[in-house]
Parts: sequence; C-alpha cells; structure tokens
Amino acid sequence: MIEINRENAQFLIKKKDYHIVFVNSPFCGTCKVAGRMLEYIEETMGDKKFYELNATLAPDLMQQYEITSVPCLIVFKNGEPVDRMYTFHSVPYVLKEMGPYLV
Repeated sequence: MIEINRENAQFLIKKKDYHIVFVNSPFCGTCKVAGRMLEYIEETMGDKKFYELNATLAPDLMQQYEITSVPCLIVFKNGEPVDRMYTFHSVPYVLKEMGPYLV
C-alpha cells in the first residue's frame, strides 16, 4: 500500500480516475487484519492498488467524507466518494466488492 498523509489525500482525491483509500488507525486490531487482506490482494495482483491514510492524522477528511468508522475502504473519482466498504469478511469478499475499481 502507498501511505499518504492529509495533504497527499487532498491532491489524490481530486484526480479523474478511481482511487481506493484505506482509512485506518494504528490502534485498531480490525484495521490490521483488513490491512493484511489488502496487502495480500496487492501481492496477488502484482501492483500497488490501495492508498493508506491514518485516520487519526486526518480528522477533517473523516468528517468531510462522512467516514463513520475504521477500517474503511473509500473509492474516489473526480473528487467525490463513489463507494465505500466497512466490512472485510474475507479476501474474496473484498475482491468481489472492489473488483470493478481494481482494473
């Protein structure tokens, strides 16, 4: 995953193509499990597909994009959130839900 900060996120979010941001907290056990799933997906696909944002360092973005909890995968296109996911049941589930944005 490509780690980003609040400033990088503002720039990235405004781009025209799809970007998937993994919003998490270093103090969240579920976030660590979800992060491992995403790393596995990236290893399998052979490409960095996700951007990682520490929610504790970007509370304004959490509020602006109405991210209600972590972990959260949020998909942006043209500066707007188009999809989000809060549950990480399994790798196949994540691939099924995020597949259209990963191509």
